[in-house]
Amino acid sequence: MRSEPLYYTKKGKAYCGDSLELLSELPDNSVDLVMTSPPFALRRQKTYGNVVETEYVEWIKPFGKAVFRVLKETGSLVLDLGGAYKSGIPSRSLYNFRVLLMFCDEIGFHLSEDFYWFNPAKLPSPIEWVNKRKIRAKDSVNTVWWFSKTAFPKADVRKVLVPYSDRMKKLIEDPDSFYKPKKRPSGHDISAGFGKNNGGAIPANLLTIPNTDSNSSYLRLCKELGLQRHPARFPTELPAFFIKMLTDEKDIILDIFGGSNTTGFTAEALNRKWLTFELDREYLSASIIRFLDGYSVEEIREILCKLKSNQSNYQLEKIYCTLEPAKATKQRRQYIFQPSLFPSEDDCIEKKNRKNILENDSPASIPPSPIVNRIA
Repeated sequence: MRSEPLYYTKKGKAYCGDSLELLSELPDNSVDLVMTSPPFALRRQKTYGNVVETEYVEWIKPFGKAVFRVLKETGSLVLDLGGAYKSGIPSRSLYNFRVLLMFCDEIGFHLSEDFYWFNPAKLPSPIEWVNKRKIRAKDSVNTVWWFSKTAFPKADVRKVLVPYSDRMKKLIEDPDSFYKPKKRPSGHDISAGFGKNNGGAIPANLLTIPNTDSNSSYLRLCKELGLQRHPARFPTELPAFFIKMLTDEKDIILDIFGGSNTTGFTAEALNRKWLTFELDREYLSASIIRFLDGYSVEEIREILCKLKSNQSNYQLEKIYCTLEPAKATKQRRQYIFQPSLFPSEDDCIEKKNRKNILENDSPASIPPSPIVNRIA
């Protein structure tokens, strides 16, 4: 790409700018998956720049066309869209379904499957119809459209199998006591292979993922450093599901409405290459915190100051990025004691100073990794 990123790692780059302009810099058929959550068509304007319902379909169409061009023939677009009500009345907006029809009928996408993200932790809303008048149930489900460029995109549901239920485990242990292979009245032909252990159950297209990101390091550090945190973040489990199912390691993942860069962080942790586009520089600058596990507040402040440069192009040489926080400490220890083929005098001093780290498993006791920055 011609543009310089705000910051980058060995696997990905985060760009600040208009997504349509940045998309124009990408070659045709170059991206494996676009996983994104654009601003929703809400009745009230939000700080992250949502568009009103009546204008939404026309507003998002150019993004759809640009994404269609850059996707590989085996690529997919996963679009998370929240529900909304019409202004002033308790009737649902159909904007997310209009987007679905437009993407398929006018742009040429295939709807590979419709998913629904159920967030049981979501607060009751909208307030007028749910809390005050109590004439509607709370809105806890987002529509998630899985689009593809062709009818047969890359996909493997075996990568996202879910644990068997206790009853299914008993069936696998003793199938003869639970069922007999035969054709059911529904037309399903249940064979003897039904009791085979395949390592897990096929997931449903209803994804139950609570969004309880209230105590994360991202939120804590945003508050401590006085940064504006992005108000509409999805949990890492959501992009992780689609990244695992629709891509292989080292494939390219793109988020065109990056926000706090949850998609980029998740892709990094899953050993994929990634690109993130975000218009708001403050949101994107704060997103670097996701990759700074183990750094001190002072070091993070220094990095954020460097990101204020108009051409920061900041490189994170060593990061600790995992979707399982319990592994973060182990990763840091492994890096600290990774031997060098030709250790310098400074390396020997560093090793001597850190020789007792393994005796204390507290993440706070482990010094942050060294970083390399390049300011253009």
